Amino acid sequence: MILKKLITLISLVLLISCKEEKPVINIVPALPKVIYEYGFKLNNFKVIHDTIKKGENFSEILDRHHVEYPKVLEIVTKVKDTFNVRRIKSGIPYTILAKKDTTEAAQVFIYKHSKVRYTVIDFKDSIIAAYNAKKPVKAVIKTASGIITSSLSDAIDEQGLSSYLTYKMADDIYAWTIDFSRLQKNDKFKLIYEQFYINDTVPVGIGEVKAAYFEHGNKPFYAFKFVADSILNIPDYFDDEATNLRRQFLKMPVKFSRISSRYNLRRRIPLYGNKVRAHKGTDYAAPIGTPIMATANGTVTESRYKGGNGNYVKVRHNATYSTQYLHMSKRKVKVGQFVKQGEVIGLIGMTGNTAGPHVCYRFWKNGKQVDPLKQKLPAAEPMKEIVKPNYFEFIVPLKNKIDSINYPN
Repeated sequence: MILKKLITLISLVLLISCKEEKPVINIVPALPKVIYEYGFKLNNFKVIHDTIKKGENFSEILDRHHVEYPKVLEIVTKVKDTFNVRRIKSGIPYTILAKKDTTEAAQVFIYKHSKVRYTVIDFKDSIIAAYNAKKPVKAVIKTASGIITSSLSDAIDEQGLSSYLTYKMADDIYAWTIDFSRLQKNDKFKLIYEQFYINDTVPVGIGEVKAAYFEHGNKPFYAFKFVADSILNIPDYFDDEATNLRRQFLKMPVKFSRISSRYNLRRRIPLYGNKVRAHKGTDYAAPIGTPIMATANGTVTESRYKGGNGNYVKVRHNATYSTQYLHMSKRKVKVGQFVKQGEVIGLIGMTGNTAGPHVCYRFWKNGKQVDPLKQKLPAAEPMKEIVKPNYFEFIVPLKNKIDSINYPN
């Protein structure tokens, strides 16, 4: 009896022990995610993100990050051909890669000109290096549409789209086809364009507008980007019948600009005592340093500084037309040089008689100055007949896609 009870007790103890015994789990700590950016393994550094403060200079930044002055002086001297440290601007972000020890001394300085462009100054080793680079950018095809209720820019804003698309339609694609100052309510547009992204998520600008459709006064206007001349290799916009939408001249010599003063033979100018003084040019206001483009192919006949004109360039396009560009801060072409339409010939400035930064654009027809915005200018070179079959084949999928885009409710 006693033996039987003893066996029962031992069995219970063993049963309880088996139930309480848990399997052994070996927990392996997760490895830190390896991060590469700007050409460096960031895990090897203490990463410090900051923004250049007003009045702050390069030496102060490195001093704050434990780089001694003799080393700073050496860095500045070695990198001067790639990066001028005196031109750093307040508000620009930068990144410091510092040592992961008690000194936390900076080893790499990265200056971010934009979301895409940056300059690396690497001084972690005895050899100091500096180079410019870009983040990889991916182009994604996007579509958009809108209905005009007040203006094109408002319709673009309502859809949360880039204002660059307003410029592309009004001042580039349809510059000579549609008068955007006279749009009608319920005019419509559709677009197929490229959106650039960093890391597939961060938008960094608009690329090509591959196709567009604008319905103005119930009349359709298609536009497809196509290279019709394989020798010049310059793309143009053509409609669904292969007609070039561009004219022989650009509508304006400056991108993203506004007219600050029109051609006016009875204009009163404060600079001349508010007397009536003919203004035989069209002024396009823009910040100093903005590129000025030749509005058509031609040969430079004048490039100099003269009195109230300041720095200016004059271009002869053919026996009929010439153009002139005044008040430049810098001229970039010489007399006798051939320039192509859209080529930069100078920069916006305030030289000569001017109250603000702009280019005064003057236009000659048969030796007489005229208002370019009121001229019926010749169309650009038409598409060659031999190219048209390829063009019509090229636009089929684009036209089908743009026709299938719905308008917003």
